[in-house]
Amino acid sequence: MSHSKKLLIASAAFGVIGVMMGAHMAGAGSYALRPVHAHVLVVGWLSLFSWSIFYKVYRPTDGLLTKLHVLTALVGAIGLNFGMYIFMLDTIPLPDVFSLIFYIVSGSILAMSYVLFFVLAIKQPDD
Repeated sequence: MSHSKKLLIASAAFGVIGVMMGAHMAGAGSYALRPVHAHVLVVGWLSLFSWSIFYKVYRPTDGLLTKLHVLTALVGAIGLNFGMYIFMLDTIPLPDVFSLIFYIVSGSILAMSYVLFFVLAIKQPDD
């Protein structure tokens, strides 16, 4: 499966999750999920979709940089959102230090994916 397709499928999944969270908040009248909802849509849906389009339009060479970018993007987006969910809402009975470390490490992995994308964008020749 191409990098573009992997990112597109993950983006669509985050879009569905984000819409479901928004519908739940509206129906319940509770905005406890607001920070997680925002990150699901911005990091999960929007960023992954943007990167999917980049890979489809520019077709960068399939090397270590692209593999690392896609891997860190997917792991970081999933990890950050899940980590934020368990840390902020205390939904899974885990020690606070574990959920905080999971949240921070996942966010750091996601930050690395943005740096790798920046490098990819600079290296991409003008067509």
